[in-house]
Amino acid sequence: MAQSTRIAVTPGDGIGPEVVAEAVRCLETLRAKHGLDLEWTRFPWPSHAWHEEYGESMPADALGQLQKYDAILLGALGDPGPVDDPERYLLPDSISLAPLLDMRKGFDQWVCERPARLLPGARQYLADERAKDIDMLVIRENSEGEYVSQGGRLRKGTPDEVATQMEVFTRKATDRIIRYGFEQARNRAADRVKEGCTRTFRTLDGKTCESQVCLVTKRNALRYWGDMYTEAFDEISKEYPDVATHHELVDAACMKFVQSPWAFDVVVASNLQGDILTDLAAVLSGGMGVAPSCNLNPTDPDMPSMFEPTHGSAPDIAGQGLADPTAMIFTTARMLEWLGRKDPAIAAAGKELFDAVAADLAENAGSRRGTHEIGSAICERLSQ
Repeated sequence: MAQSTRIAVTPGDGIGPEVVAEAVRCLETLRAKHGLDLEWTRFPWPSHAWHEEYGESMPADALGQLQKYDAILLGALGDPGPVDDPERYLLPDSISLAPLLDMRKGFDQWVCERPARLLPGARQYLADERAKDIDMLVIRENSEGEYVSQGGRLRKGTPDEVATQMEVFTRKATDRIIRYGFEQARNRAADRVKEGCTRTFRTLDGKTCESQVCLVTKRNALRYWGDMYTEAFDEISKEYPDVATHHELVDAACMKFVQSPWAFDVVVASNLQGDILTDLAAVLSGGMGVAPSCNLNPTDPDMPSMFEPTHGSAPDIAGQGLADPTAMIFTTARMLEWLGRKDPAIAAAGKELFDAVAADLAENAGSRRGTHEIGSAICERLSQ
């Protein structure tokens, strides 16, 4: 008998427990409706509350416990709020957010995928009408680069203090993230063909392709890893003659994300640069309140992937029932689609959940609703 698909639910801090509660309601609705072989366990860590009680953000064997699950659904980490409580237990970001890096690296979640698509009902920040056609996938290398946490501080707290922060890039990680980008570009083009809404991208030699990969570096200033990324990109691109290629320096990419985001399809970037670009892309697709995020390990089925919304813990509204759970529920839909690689029924439930959230967004554009009200509306759609 096949094992159930198991999810570790980690609500975290601030608005995390509030939005996760609505996501779990959606999971319960879908499980009951379709008889899904799906189960989940809630963990009170990582969180400020756990650290306050035990002096650590999560237990020493946390990764061992989480590895028994197929996926991790994370709410938010950071300032727990409310901000009007000056006595609240507050940790520096370097401590409260450390579990994110621990899980990403411990489970080799080497892909951070963040789609940026302007759906009907989402806020359009750019006045240009072509902004309605924003539909890109930003793929961030998630295992090394600028976030390896190697370095230190010498003579700390003195006028002569020195801080060092090392960046580490390997050819193995470079090759796999770039090849993953090309594969996703092909998949996106195939999906568009099925939907009858193809796109075209021109190559440097004048050809037209139905997909594109843009590599982002800062090779003019960070030449060593920038050149390695560029060389790997050029070599791997030969395996994908049907995919147009493009390169941007990260500062130029930021400008063009604002000037002409509709011109991008798949974007591949390093850990830090991808982190910045994905937040900008989230705003272009309607803001943090609607943007999902995935930390994936596509190569090792024994390692759980982690799913979290792009937004943070929003301590200014924590505990007030005001947080929009849309991003959290979109993230949950992507989690189900990912888990559906083994179970088509779960994949179908993921698509159903995405469609329900998208429909709710379109119908209630601009309206102010509470956390529970939005969750209830989506569950009602799912029950029909």
